[in-house]
Amino acid sequence: MQTIQKEIKESVYLCRPNGALNPEAIGWARRPFPICNLKGSPFRKKRWNYWCIADENFLFSVTIADLDYAESVFAYALDFRHQRFTEQTAILPFPGKTKLPPGFGGKVEMDIKGLRARFEDMPGGRLLSCRSEDFGGTVLTAEVKVEIPADEESLNVVVPWSRRRFQFTSKQLCLPATGKVQWGSELYEFKKGRAFATLDLGRGIWPFQTSWNWAAFSGNAGRDRVGVNMGARWTDGTGMNENGILLNGKLFKIFDDIVFQYDEQDLKGPWSMRTKSSSALELDFQPFHERVAETNLLLLRTKVNQLFGLYSGRVRVGRKELKINQLFGWAEDHRARW
Repeated sequence: MQTIQKEIKESVYLCRPNGALNPEAIGWARRPFPICNLKGSPFRKKRWNYWCIADENFLFSVTIADLDYAESVFAYALDFRHQRFTEQTAILPFPGKTKLPPGFGGKVEMDIKGLRARFEDMPGGRLLSCRSEDFGGTVLTAEVKVEIPADEESLNVVVPWSRRRFQFTSKQLCLPATGKVQWGSELYEFKKGRAFATLDLGRGIWPFQTSWNWAAFSGNAGRDRVGVNMGARWTDGTGMNENGILLNGKLFKIFDDIVFQYDEQDLKGPWSMRTKSSSALELDFQPFHERVAETNLLLLRTKVNQLFGLYSGRVRVGRKELKINQLFGWAEDHRARW
């Protein structure tokens, strides 16, 4: 059953002065609307900026995160043709050096154990830089320019579990990207029109234990630039979801839930995603690579199985139907005690 969620059209504080969720912030928007003034709730605050850039042959991702009891920067790269994959994670307990801004823009920088990342404003978008001295035994350097046109819309949602537990998520998909990644002796180039960036920006106060599905893709469907974001499990019972279609820079919110079907014992098998009470999405996903990232710190544990692969099917926006033919994207199963 569809839930008609409130659209937010102006800037608003995410929290009240006492740190509780501001009811006026609950809803969705076409811009990153809330000022994320998180406070209180020690060890429950989570902040991250996750970037992923991909074309038809190569993927590079870099993230800066503050989990309230640790700072983390991690990066990974995947060469599709040769199934070459490397990931590096650096964690600093008891953070305090890096402050992620309450909003989208500004400079964010982190340097832990030889892995450095920086995100900063540039005219018309964002500049992403990364360097590792030991990325699977070799040096990695990356510099990517992400174009964000002034009229570009995105999917922005506040998910309320309770007055004291809530999350703001901003999913910015299908952003044109250009740049270079030097991975040892191999140079990979992202070219405009073929490479797209995705941002997952999160600011919230989380329960200790949770799980979720997240899936997304970006690409060209004929003459159209299309991106889809899908989520499940973590928003159950909140009246909100993070489902939406980005078509040529415009957001079309999906108000009903999405049913994920896959074999939990064989995550590299086929997946399907269907809107529960509409025909907005009919998608099949075939993975070709599985990334498994696990952190185990006594009581604290996170595990993500992230599958990279190809989407096919149909996306409907009003009377317009788009045929999706093997567009690259991902889907994940994530479980966390954090």
